[in-house]
Amino acid sequence: MLSIVRACALVGLDGHIIEVQTDFNPRAGVPSFIIVGLADSAVKESRERVRAAIKNSGLQFPPKGYIVNLSPADLPKTSTAYDLAIAVGVLAATDQAPMARTENAMFIGELSLDGIVRHVGGALSMAYAAQAAGLGTVYVPAEDAAVAALVPNIDVIPVTSLGELVEHLYGMRAIAPVDRSTLHLLDASQPPDGITDFADIRGQEHIKRALEIAAGGNHNVLLSGPPGTGKTLLARAMPGILPTMSMEEALEVTRVYNAADLLVGNTPLMRNRPFRAPHHTISYAGMIGGGSVPRPGEVTLAHRGVLFLDEVAEAPTRVIEVLRQPIEDKVVTISRATTSITYPANFLLMLALNPCPCGYYGDPIRACTCTPTMIARYLSKISGPLLDRIDIYVTVPRLDHDKLMADTRAESSADVRARVENARSRQRARFAGMEGMYANSDMRIRDIDAFCRLTNDARQLLELSVKRMQLSARAYHRILKLARTIADLADTDIIELPHAAEAIQYRPAASLVGSS
Repeated sequence: MLSIVRACALVGLDGHIIEVQTDFNPRAGVPSFIIVGLADSAVKESRERVRAAIKNSGLQFPPKGYIVNLSPADLPKTSTAYDLAIAVGVLAATDQAPMARTENAMFIGELSLDGIVRHVGGALSMAYAAQAAGLGTVYVPAEDAAVAALVPNIDVIPVTSLGELVEHLYGMRAIAPVDRSTLHLLDASQPPDGITDFADIRGQEHIKRALEIAAGGNHNVLLSGPPGTGKTLLARAMPGILPTMSMEEALEVTRVYNAADLLVGNTPLMRNRPFRAPHHTISYAGMIGGGSVPRPGEVTLAHRGVLFLDEVAEAPTRVIEVLRQPIEDKVVTISRATTSITYPANFLLMLALNPCPCGYYGDPIRACTCTPTMIARYLSKISGPLLDRIDIYVTVPRLDHDKLMADTRAESSADVRARVENARSRQRARFAGMEGMYANSDMRIRDIDAFCRLTNDARQLLELSVKRMQLSARAYHRILKLARTIADLADTDIIELPHAAEAIQYRPAASLVGSS
């Protein structure tokens, strides 16, 4: 007897419907259980899990012939998420589950030997695939039910065990679908706990202003200065002023983390923007993503958030330079012999850099011990094309003792965040209906022409600066985007002279050494 049950394969962040076709031959003389369809070891091992789970759930597993085909057969299958679908297929083929109840459904879950249905990664993407295929029901592990229920217009059934599922399919003990009104979602208006407040950071007001502009338009930042001046502290305070994610952005980020199996806690939806700070010893694959079964890298895990690289000049050159394409295209593509996967990678890049190997080039108190050759070699690890993709360059100076010991508190992160939210709301209204446009940094050249209107004074200053500073076309467009954000923070529609002047002063005149 033949049964067909639907499962799902996760390729990157996209789910692909898989037909689990189970053929049961009750006349087979030699017991066999064969799985075909380009299945890897984890999938083939499901034979033993399924056999034991069925028996330990009080059901029958006749010792006859079984052939399970995972169709389409040319798509690699690499997950334990097929266990539940294979088990239901076996039960339907042996008349122990009603085949009619499986026709408009998808089954997702790993089985333990006692029949318990266990968590799998990627349930959100699989639920999206079920919705797109027009299926009415998706059966998922109880642990994954809340995140799968973020997909509307489909019944999500939380399954605890295989025996419980069979009783439900026969109508003996129905399992209620997830009630979406009871989902516990984080309050999007509050920043994450444990974040340093701007009010607790003494001095460095011009650095805080630069970070406010960066958050206001999602602009890339480079912080340069001697050790101990607060570069890392300022960067780690950044999440406190980032704007609230829209529901669309939150679902994008949640989908990434669910596919990477990195969701934590009991809240299914991520509402706070990610902040990723990998160590400078990170590998190429760790940064960009990869592996025999490709997984998202740091550039994707920072999607819609911040990617902070401290001591960036200490990182391998190949790892640094791989950031060029994601910064420009907002996506990263990982190609393998059998497949090509594209991950989103729209992040705010923050770099922290010492001005020289000893760290004290240009410091007014401590003398630098590096030779010009050493400094040039040190800074050359960051190429000109990558530096050209940075919008804001700021030097973090040594703080005066008087400011460091002062009792006065600075402006709080909440106050700064309010201005950032207002600027982002202007941008959302400006880019309404434009796909992939969330912030000023996302603007293309034609969008810059349409939205970056300047006064005559501002235009003249910009033209003069481009000539004297010998800026590239990319740098020119980035200055316009930055000026547009500064104008948004000032709540004005036209870029005026002060806005253009402030945007220009965040560009280095010639080289990173000169700007330090």
